[in-house]
Amino acid sequence: MSWKQIYDPIGDSIGLSALVALIPILYLLWALAIKRMKGYIAGLTTLVVALFVAVLVYGMPAGMAAMSILQGAVYGLLPIGWIIVASVFLYKLSVKTGQFDIIRDSIVSITEDRRLQALLIAFSFGAFLEGAAGFGAPVAISAALLVGLGFNPLYAAGLCLLANTAPVAFGAIGSPVIAIEGPTGMSAIEVSKVVGRQLPFLSVFVPFYLVVMMAGFKKAFEVIPAILVSGVSFAVTQFLVSNYLGPELPDIISALVSIIALTLFLKVWQPKTAFRFKSEMGQAEMAAGNAVSIHAIKSDGKNYTFPQILKAWSPFILLTIIISVWGIPTIKKALIGQYEGTNTLLQGLNSLGSYLSFHPAVPGLNNLIIDGNGQPIAALFKLELLAAAGTAILISAIISKFILKIGWKSWFSTFIETLNELKFALVTIASVVGFAYVANASGMSITLGMTLAATGSLFPFVSPILGWLGVFLTGSDTSANLLFSSLQKITANQVGMDPILAIAANSSGGVTGKMISPQSIAVACAAVGLGGKESDLLRFTIKHSIILLLIICCITYLQSTVLSWMLP
Repeated sequence: MSWKQIYDPIGDSIGLSALVALIPILYLLWALAIKRMKGYIAGLTTLVVALFVAVLVYGMPAGMAAMSILQGAVYGLLPIGWIIVASVFLYKLSVKTGQFDIIRDSIVSITEDRRLQALLIAFSFGAFLEGAAGFGAPVAISAALLVGLGFNPLYAAGLCLLANTAPVAFGAIGSPVIAIEGPTGMSAIEVSKVVGRQLPFLSVFVPFYLVVMMAGFKKAFEVIPAILVSGVSFAVTQFLVSNYLGPELPDIISALVSIIALTLFLKVWQPKTAFRFKSEMGQAEMAAGNAVSIHAIKSDGKNYTFPQILKAWSPFILLTIIISVWGIPTIKKALIGQYEGTNTLLQGLNSLGSYLSFHPAVPGLNNLIIDGNGQPIAALFKLELLAAAGTAILISAIISKFILKIGWKSWFSTFIETLNELKFALVTIASVVGFAYVANASGMSITLGMTLAATGSLFPFVSPILGWLGVFLTGSDTSANLLFSSLQKITANQVGMDPILAIAANSSGGVTGKMISPQSIAVACAAVGLGGKESDLLRFTIKHSIILLLIICCITYLQSTVLSWMLP
């Protein structure tokens, strides 16, 4: 028996309906930020609240609500949870074999300054991983690397979430922008051009903001040359690639340019003083503040050969290569059994991908929910085992086992140890994604979107907030674009705004919501061993999310009015 979504369950009062739809979100924020519940408890209890709102207010059949939660929970475990498990496992292998000590020293040989290490790893390397894999991989791997270097786990997670802002719209080989074509009929390349004329401003600002957050304004200006090299090289490349090549490669190429530019620059320039956290310094250094002479900070004195450094980095080099290959569109099709070409190797991969890809219908849900346009909503479990980014990372871990010369017994025990450490984090991820799915299936998300869309002439300013809200709810810029891009287009046409600008603003605004999405928070905490501390991380990131969102809102409003010449 089918059920039709109702977006105004209160009746003739979309505002009151929106307040009701906000109840689960406000509860989750209260549980994490104020009550400071453990993440998995906050997530599970939010599911209960959302279930009551969906059933009692929106009239959604209880069975459908429960199955939508199950669909979301399964997606939370695969591919998202699988990425976290594989990423942390690979990192732990590096630590257990002693190779991470060499990685740490090799980074210190480039710069011993914590500010510059954050730029290299959290901003540039994280952006590369975002472009290649997306989902939780960039934050998980980058945060783990920073913790290994000696960063405080909470700081490492927060810095990586903030740094991950700039590349999100072009993540996973451009998936968020490419996904817009389906629901809107707009050309992905045209949307890419506009996004590429918004986010470069953020890409220049975020490295500076990152360092200010770490060390304050005074110490940020001490390394302003390096900040400009990192941010400007990324931003210029992001603009050029997004406008002239398309949405697939801005992150990957921009990140590589940024890494190379900053590394080469640091060969000829270093700050006069190296910034260290107070917890790392002795009494005399603490009396002098966070900055000490660059010559006073030495590594342990070990000199590693190039083969030793290459061996230590090999798990992450393999990770980079394999994830990049996994993201190539033709190979991606083969990994899910949808390749139609004549290449023999890809045909073989296609057969294996077809065997390991499952898309069963969600019982009691598939095509039984009717949206506001009278169209049935498909509900499928997406189980693409070979194509999952987590599988690519696991393959890296398998190959690394032979390079690092670790026995199978130790390899498997490390994997079991990783699963045990992440069990509560996986429950958190599954529950918050389950909440996102029931919010979408019941119509709560659309209610909130329609309320924001009813702002008339202020819509160009409000437009990015829709994307921010969508990413907060779903944890994904791709999902937020699928959820709200049609609404953006319709509303923009009604208020006289360029619809491509509105759709681009949805994606650009969405990137600022990534750092406070419960899903992202859970992933980051899991990666640095802070399971149960999700509330602390949310309190750390929420103000930064709002500040960056307001910047995008202002840019969009100005581009819709006095700066319309900036648009293609």
